[in-house]
Amino acid sequence: MTYILRRLGQAVVVLVLAFTAAFLLLSVLPGDAVMARYGSPDLGLSPEQLAAIRESFGIDRPLAVRYLDQAAGFLRGDFGYSVQSGAAVSDLIATALPSTLALASLGLLLAVVLAVTIAFTATYGGWSWLRRAFRNIPPLFVSLPVFWIGIVLIQVFSFQLGLVPVIGASPAEALILPVITIAIPIAAPLAQVLTRTIDEVREQPFVAVVRSRGASTSWILWRNVARNALLPALTMAGVLFGELVGGAVVTETVFGRAGVGQLTAQAVAARDTPVLLAVVVISAVVFVAINLVVDLLYPVLDARLRKGATR
Repeated sequence: MTYILRRLGQAVVVLVLAFTAAFLLLSVLPGDAVMARYGSPDLGLSPEQLAAIRESFGIDRPLAVRYLDQAAGFLRGDFGYSVQSGAAVSDLIATALPSTLALASLGLLLAVVLAVTIAFTATYGGWSWLRRAFRNIPPLFVSLPVFWIGIVLIQVFSFQLGLVPVIGASPAEALILPVITIAIPIAAPLAQVLTRTIDEVREQPFVAVVRSRGASTSWILWRNVARNALLPALTMAGVLFGELVGGAVVTETVFGRAGVGQLTAQAVAARDTPVLLAVVVISAVVFVAINLVVDLLYPVLDARLRKGATR
């Protein structure tokens, strides 16, 4: 219980710091959403009318007052209203979030499958040339920009081969290329960590003892090596989940998907700070929750940590 409470306390501190940093950074940005939306000369609004709009959104209030009001609103689940559209930010997030969660979850799942396949082939492949080839795949994946991967996949699989339609695709078909696009950069560092950890575990004395007792390669791999190599990879998977947020912004923009990524891109263009603040805080909540789950899984997966976790 002490271990869990300590982790929960750390999570709360991280969320408070994330909210504070996002609020302050968005507050010092030049210009504001009211001028971006209503300041055009074509609308013919007077300075008094613009000031009234700022007052209605609370932009003219002191910084400390706005911080406390928004913090209290976030605790109640009230994210305010979008300056660009006038809709409740909570409604915009609720509409966009399911699509992004589906993309991120499937992308992480595919990234794990790719990473495990690359790592085990690179360490236990039947031929030396195959192991060398798979060890070179993660550096290649890391060097590829997300937007470039998406464009290439559309060009090859949609325009040239015609395997995945871009226009008129079903919900399942519309997920195929975006999931691959977002999974490739995530799989690369995960595969590197897993490969390095497998190499280190294979050299441990207990593996040599198990091998000397006549255990097969598959037994050593799944019962001894893989289990001990999971913890660093699990940590990396939790950290890389945060990368999915940034990847979703680019991926959804490239593929024209309606989601949090596209909502963020539109809010950035319109300087819609209530939407941006909500996206940052919700992303922080998801990121902290994933890492909290990872921390709580450590004692479950490794018995050596259970005694230390209870102190």
